[in-house]
Amino acid sequence: MRGMKGRFLFLVLGIAGFYSYLFFHLYNLQVLKGGFYLARAQSQYAASGVVAARRGTIYFSDKNGNKLAVAVEKDSPIVYAAPKLVEDVEETYNRLLEIFPDISDTAKKKLSDKKSSYLLLERKSSGETLAKIENENIKGIFIGSEPQRFYPFGSFASHILGFVGPNAEDNGESGKYGLEKFYEGKLNGVPGGTEEGKIIQPKDGEDITLTIDPNIQKQAENILSNLVEKNKAKGGAFVVEEPSTGKILAMGGYPAFDPNNYSDSNVADFLNPAVQKVYEPGSVMKVITMSAGIDTGKVTPDTTYVDKGQLVISGKRIENFDFKTYGPHGLTTMTTVIEKSLNTGAVFVEGKTGNEVFRNYLVKFGLRDKTGIDLPGEVSGNLNQLFAKFVPQINFSTASYGQGIAVTPMELISAISAIANGGTLMRPYLNQEMTPKEIGAVIASSTAEAVTKMMISAVDKAGVAAIPGYYIAGKTGTAYVPDLKTKTYTDRVINTYVGFGPATNPRFIILIKLDEPEGSLQAAVTVVPAFRELAQFILNYYNVPPDRL
Repeated sequence: MRGMKGRFLFLVLGIAGFYSYLFFHLYNLQVLKGGFYLARAQSQYAASGVVAARRGTIYFSDKNGNKLAVAVEKDSPIVYAAPKLVEDVEETYNRLLEIFPDISDTAKKKLSDKKSSYLLLERKSSGETLAKIENENIKGIFIGSEPQRFYPFGSFASHILGFVGPNAEDNGESGKYGLEKFYEGKLNGVPGGTEEGKIIQPKDGEDITLTIDPNIQKQAENILSNLVEKNKAKGGAFVVEEPSTGKILAMGGYPAFDPNNYSDSNVADFLNPAVQKVYEPGSVMKVITMSAGIDTGKVTPDTTYVDKGQLVISGKRIENFDFKTYGPHGLTTMTTVIEKSLNTGAVFVEGKTGNEVFRNYLVKFGLRDKTGIDLPGEVSGNLNQLFAKFVPQINFSTASYGQGIAVTPMELISAISAIANGGTLMRPYLNQEMTPKEIGAVIASSTAEAVTKMMISAVDKAGVAAIPGYYIAGKTGTAYVPDLKTKTYTDRVINTYVGFGPATNPRFIILIKLDEPEGSLQAAVTVVPAFRELAQFILNYYNVPPDRL
C-alpha cells in the first residue's frame, strides 16, 4: 500500500514539475524574452518582402495580343538590422563599417533607436557581402530578401519604362522616370506592416499592358542604333504611332540605359528625347505651312511663284539648300516646293497665308502645347519668337521652314498624324486601358488629302523612301543647330524624316531623328533609308495588302 502511495506521489510530483518547467519556459519566452522574439519576428517580417507590396508588372503586347513582361518583381538578397536587438551600438557600427565602408552616420543613429525593429542596410547584396555577414555573426544584423524591380531585357525600351529607386523614406522603391514614375500610384500598391504585434497585409500593385509592340520596338531600336553608329552621330530618337487612334507602337532614343544598373549611366540619358527635349525641326515643317496655306484657300498644289533661289527679309538672306548647286528654279508649283524642299516656297506660302493666321495654325496643330501623352516630364514646343510684342518678318519666314522655332518629336509626329488622319488631331497614348481621344479638327479633310498627295509625290520623285506596291507619304528635314550663346547657327545639323503608309489608309506613321551626324549630312542619305527599312518591316509584319497596283 505504501509502495502504491509512493509511486502515486512521485507521479504527481513529476507532472507538477513538468508543468512548472513548461510554465517557466513559456514565461521566459513570452515575458522575459518576449521583446527579443517579437523584435526578431517583426524584423524578419519586414525583411521577408511581405511588408513591401509587390509592384505591378508592365507588359508589351504584340499584334496578336500576346503579352511580354518587360518590368517584373524578383526576390533579391538584402542585409538588415533589428535595432531593438543591437546591444552595443558603437561596436556594431564599427564592425559594419568594415563591411560597408560607405555606411553613414545616420545609420549609426538609427541603430540606437530601441523602438525600431527594422533598418535596411543594403539592397542587392553581393555573395561576398553575404558571406562576410554570416561569418561575422553580428548580433542584431541579419540576411533576408525583398522583391526588387527587374528588367529582363536590359536597356530594351528603357526610355519608355524608366526605372525605380529608393523612395524618400528609404523604406521601399518608387518610380523615377518613364512609366514607372507616371503610373507610380497604380503600380506601387500599399505596403503592409506590423502594429502591436499584428500583421497588416500589403496590397499589391496593379499590372499595366501597353500599346507598345515588342517586335516593332526591337526593330526600331536596332535601326536607330545602327544609324547613329554608322554616321557617328551624337544620338537620335524614333516614334511609331497609329494615326487614326494616337496609339504609340514604338518609341525610344539613343543612347539608352540599363534600368537594372541605372547608376552606371549618365543622368542626361534618362530623359526621353521624344517628349522631354525640343529641337528645330527644319523642312518637315513645310507640310504644316503648306497645310495652312491650302486650308485658308490662299494657295493650291498648282499655285505657282517664281523661285530666284534666294531672297532677303529684314536684312537677312534666305536661300534654298540647293542654291549653290542648282541656282534658281524659276516658275515653280507648290507641289514642287514640297518635292524639292524649297525654303523660298515655304516663305511664299507663309506670306500668302498671313502671319497671324499662320501662327494660329501652328497652335492648332499642337506645336505650342503638350500632347497629353501618359509619360512624365513632357515639355511643350517653343514658339516664343512668334509671340513677342514686336515680331520681325524674318521670324515668321524662317518658322515656315522649321528654323527659329522648336518642337518635341512627339508634337511633330502628332501634328503630321493629323494630316494622315484626314485633318483630325489625336491624343497619343501608351496604356491599353485608355481609349482614342480626338483633340479636334485642325484642317479640312480635303486639305489633308491634297497635302498627302504632295508628300506622296515627294517620295516618288526622290525614290529613296518609296516601297513598291504602296503609296508612301513623307517629308525630310535638315535643320542647322543653333548656338544659344552667340545666337547664330553652327554647321552641325539634325536630320528628321516623318512618313506614313499606306497613304490611302495609314496603318502607321514613323518619325526618325538623327542628332549631329558627322559631316553634316542631308536627311536624304541618313534617316530616309532608315525610315524605308522600318516601314517595310511594319508592312510585312502586319501583312498589309498593297494599295498601289
